[in-house]
Amino acid sequence: MKSRQGRAMEAPYGRCHAHLSTRQTRPVDTFALVVDRFLARLVDESPPLGTFAGHPATDHHRLPDLSAAAVARREAADDTDAAALDAIDDAALSPTERIDRALLRAELRGRAIGRDWAEWRRSPDDYLSAGLMGCFALFLRRPLPELELVAAAADRLRGVPATVEAMVANLDPELAAASLVHRGVGQARAGAAYARELLPAEVADDDLRAELAAAGDVAATAYEEAAVHLEDLATRATGGFALGEARYSALLADKELLPHDAAGLRAVGEAQVETLSAEMREVATRGFGTDDFRAVLRDLTRRRPTTPEEMREGYERCTAAARAFLVERDLVTLPDGERCEVLPSPVFQRPVLAVASYFPPPAFGDALDGIFNVPYPPEGTTPEQLAERLTDNSFPSMPTTTVHEVYPGHHWHFARLQVAASPLRRIVTTSYFTEGWALYAERMMREQGFFTEPRDELAHLDARLFRAARIVVDTG
Repeated sequence: MKSRQGRAMEAPYGRCHAHLSTRQTRPVDTFALVVDRFLARLVDESPPLGTFAGHPATDHHRLPDLSAAAVARREAADDTDAAALDAIDDAALSPTERIDRALLRAELRGRAIGRDWAEWRRSPDDYLSAGLMGCFALFLRRPLPELELVAAAADRLRGVPATVEAMVANLDPELAAASLVHRGVGQARAGAAYARELLPAEVADDDLRAELAAAGDVAATAYEEAAVHLEDLATRATGGFALGEARYSALLADKELLPHDAAGLRAVGEAQVETLSAEMREVATRGFGTDDFRAVLRDLTRRRPTTPEEMREGYERCTAAARAFLVERDLVTLPDGERCEVLPSPVFQRPVLAVASYFPPPAFGDALDGIFNVPYPPEGTTPEQLAERLTDNSFPSMPTTTVHEVYPGHHWHFARLQVAASPLRRIVTTSYFTEGWALYAERMMREQGFFTEPRDELAHLDARLFRAARIVVDTG
């Protein structure tokens, strides 16, 4: 029997390279070659992404080349693929292929629009994340037997100094944003602790653990040096993080294929703020006898966990309840074999992400296991900071966050993509769609009656109001 992966990867194109050498190349074959080349390039340029996605051609021993020369090579390859796509006649493609072509063209256009912004010269995140996610993905996905897995992780750990060296060479004080550089300091310190102290504990064998510890010390030393460099850079960084109206409007039109420019999107956000505020006044009046929904929300946030583990347990209960609700109401088709664990967020992620997040199943694998990351606090968190994080994850807010991240939000979406979508659509996504789906899932679950108490409704509307306000701020 063919695997889910086999069916999904055969359906969109149905061709293999061996056939191309024995018959005349047609436009549709050219498109298949462009897609194959692009997917292979993604994995070659970012082996950690290949590990995370479960791509069979991944070199699990390497980290990405983040040098300026590698950036230039990637940009040139993007231009080659974009030109090839533009030369293909839509009429020669199937409906599925036309959608995939539009998706890939939009992705490449977005990269070109952002090229002059040079994110790689402004933020340390990609440089620090390469080794951290590279090793984390190995032990999350476990694509190799343990002996080979440890050897691959050790090689990636020993590759961290090169990524830090590229960071030091590439970040420009006149372009780098001080806020992003400050955030990188915490990420680098967390990375050092992860590489030196936590990663070796992933294996039980003494010799393998010692091998990981030795390589981890190399990586940790590099991360510590990165933290020192970033602390200094933060004092000199004078750049900003705002893309600018013209660039953002171009992204909305040419990458996201939306009918709004920045000003139009701002108007949508402002209208939503007004609509949601009125709805929140109605719910507050109905449920709490006052239209002062902000005062009600302040009171509701006092119903919060007292420890990170209590927070995780609360999200776990909500996850089970949301899934059961979908089954009872027959609202979606749950793919066979899907499941989602509710776990503490990775240690190295905690300094840079204070909200819940989600890791999807491997896009090119057979397993449909997702992970709902509960936002545990980073090391060194003060009691006041811990209280704030737990307040942000109050019990009334948990149903909405869970619906967004898991059922029928991100987890259901990505599990369904893996079963039904083309290879390109499983790996090339946009937050405008994935987050839009999760936002729709929240509203649908409210309409279906999942939020049974006025406090849950109000917390749900508060989350929507935050997104609307963010549109106004981000386009301001």
